Amino acid sequence: MKETFSRRGLFQRTLGAAGLAIGNAPAPEKRNVLFIVVDDLRPELGCYGNRIVKTPNIDRLARRGVVFTRAYCQQSVCTPSRTSFLTGLRPDTTKVFDNRGGEFRKLLPDVTTLPQFFLQQGYETRGLGKIFGEGLNDPKAWSIPLWPESIAGMQYVDVEKWAQVPSAEKSRTPVPTLTWEKRETCQAPEVPDGALQDGQVAERAVQALREMRDHPFFLAVGFLKPHLPFVAPKKYFDLYSLREIPDPPCPSPPKGAPAVALHPSVELRGYTDIPKKGPLPPGKARELILGYYAAISYMDAQVGRLVDELERLKLASRTVVVLVGDNGYHLGEHGLWGKTTNYELDTRVPLIFSGAGVKARGAKSPGLVECVDIYPTLVELCGFAPPPALEGVSMAPLLGEPSRPWKKAAFSQFPRPFTPKRAGDGMGYSVRTERYRYTEWRIPGQPQNAIELYDHQTDPCESVNIADLPANRSLVAQLHKTLQDGWRAAL
Repeated sequence: MKETFSRRGLFQRTLGAAGLAIGNAPAPEKRNVLFIVVDDLRPELGCYGNRIVKTPNIDRLARRGVVFTRAYCQQSVCTPSRTSFLTGLRPDTTKVFDNRGGEFRKLLPDVTTLPQFFLQQGYETRGLGKIFGEGLNDPKAWSIPLWPESIAGMQYVDVEKWAQVPSAEKSRTPVPTLTWEKRETCQAPEVPDGALQDGQVAERAVQALREMRDHPFFLAVGFLKPHLPFVAPKKYFDLYSLREIPDPPCPSPPKGAPAVALHPSVELRGYTDIPKKGPLPPGKARELILGYYAAISYMDAQVGRLVDELERLKLASRTVVVLVGDNGYHLGEHGLWGKTTNYELDTRVPLIFSGAGVKARGAKSPGLVECVDIYPTLVELCGFAPPPALEGVSMAPLLGEPSRPWKKAAFSQFPRPFTPKRAGDGMGYSVRTERYRYTEWRIPGQPQNAIELYDHQTDPCESVNIADLPANRSLVAQLHKTLQDGWRAAL
């Protein structure tokens, strides 16, 4: 802890000295922020080592910045995770444990969200797409209202109606869509990118960049894909072949895992081509993975439009670009589909910082970082002092020295049961260290906590729970203390 406090103190003294030195000099040009949030994106990208998925535009961002290879969300589902990194507070503080959202304003009416902070510094702040969560908004955050007012969840193309439109009229006819009803898991319609909401969000974002180019801005852009259903224009499905898609590794639940740690993949089971229970039909897992990859490539193309426009407008050199997934995702591993666990696949997310203020280029940082750290990092990169109540720390030093020593642990949590009325009654708390993942399930009415321990040095798939081995008693006690001591002690 002494090293951490001295590092903070050094930074504060440096800022103070810089303020004295510049005296009456002109204020430096403010940096812009392009904040890209992607729904259900796990680190399944070219820049993270996946040789099948095609993500040339995100990989381009990575070549110009730092890829964090061990970044963790604080709760592996959309709204609690987003609420956490947009307030800089952890779920036990926001009390947002499920996707109802909006609750943080009831408990913390005066909290300053990340875009709201920049609004208070004189920035123009705009939000496009899914930012705080489905159907959720925080009007205090934006200079102009969030667009769209409602998210096109479970969006499909109405192919029957679209087929009735004459070819000569298709270019000037809006593509009919269907929303908010689960149908098939994958759809590959022959439509332009702008037929679906992510393409429309990208178009709006390009226009916003043009409109805000002459003054400081914070632009948050939220893409829906690769969230289920895996719907993308056919050309993105055509990038892949089932022959190249492997079956999910580690397809069975971890040996010795408590039942409370798992779930029945409810999110997937609601789709019409998926059985309500039991194994998936033969080959279905690979079809789903292909659909997930196609949706990623569609989203990647929209990211490319934003990056291209930054360059065209000559804004790239003074704009901090952040891309983050709100949570990880299971694609059949452990027999699970979706998120909502404390396992590595659900808590580990892609996180890339690129552009202005990022000194290391094309680098990877192995340090343990958390999504709650994004807020103070962006604030520091743009030359401001962060609000004192934040529960993360700036990662800015890692943007210059990606391999420097960093946190001892990262923390996540997930409620059981995960239902709107009871989320938070019981909680699984998980800590990820350099080598281990340790989780305690604290459920009311149970005589003792269910615990999990996985050794990532010998078992990166988290396939065997070794918490009950007598040889690991002292290790379990040590990790229990790490969990109890909390995030501040891990700095």
